[in-house]
Amino acid sequence: MGGKGLASRAIPEKIGLAGLDEEEARQVIYASKISSKVDNNALQDGYKIYHHTVFFTEKAKWAVVQQGLNQDCGYARRYHWVGESVRSYVLEPHSGISGDRYEAAVLNMVSRQSLDAQKASLDVVAEGPARIQRLLSTVVQRQTTLENFETVHPRMHTALHVKLPRRINWDVVRRLYDVRPASYEELLLFQGVGAATVRALALISCLIYGVELDWRDPIKYSFAVGGKDGVPYPVSRRRMDEVIEFLEGVLERTAVESSTRREALRRLYGLAGQF
Repeated sequence: MGGKGLASRAIPEKIGLAGLDEEEARQVIYASKISSKVDNNALQDGYKIYHHTVFFTEKAKWAVVQQGLNQDCGYARRYHWVGESVRSYVLEPHSGISGDRYEAAVLNMVSRQSLDAQKASLDVVAEGPARIQRLLSTVVQRQTTLENFETVHPRMHTALHVKLPRRINWDVVRRLYDVRPASYEELLLFQGVGAATVRALALISCLIYGVELDWRDPIKYSFAVGGKDGVPYPVSRRRMDEVIEFLEGVLERTAVESSTRREALRRLYGLAGQF
């Protein structure tokens, strides 16, 4: 269930009516919420989530698939979460991220390499709003001198989605200071915390305290034979035939019942027939 806009926001209510017991429903709703927070705010790759779907069984096994759009280049990418493989919502939680374009500068705050930055972000919050404002001023001064952001990442000055935010919601920062989140997961879920707050805390942690950030794009798989509408490019029949031949071979070698194999092949040929 899910979709775009209002459809995705109706997910909690629909899960509550799906027949799960109260605790199971709570777990699936939480997975839906935190996955959206992570892919919108903790993984800053320039793609804004616009489609969110959650799948779950009667035993509350769940998966989430989200799609984000980069409005500058017109490309999209998908974020895949499978509940059974998630050990932490804020540490390498994805089962896969697929798209057609590798981004040169991505702030990945759920990477294992950014674990120290998560801890440092919590420490920065505990410094209080006044201290954070002074630290941000220091960061801005460094940005305008030879000691600029290129020392952090060579393409950071051209990647708008990882630049130092111009505006910070200081009311949120004050409330964070009062609450003192106990974990990075709790910080991400705090009402009002968005990409700008996450990025500001990360850059302060990096530029002031020397904590390492992960700027690598975590995209794991990229695949397309083209779109029927010509986006991102027209369908290549030759490439599609090669893909079908490869998938046929995979299905023939898969250890499943003959009826299951025949059904999978039927669906594969049906998909190919759409083009």
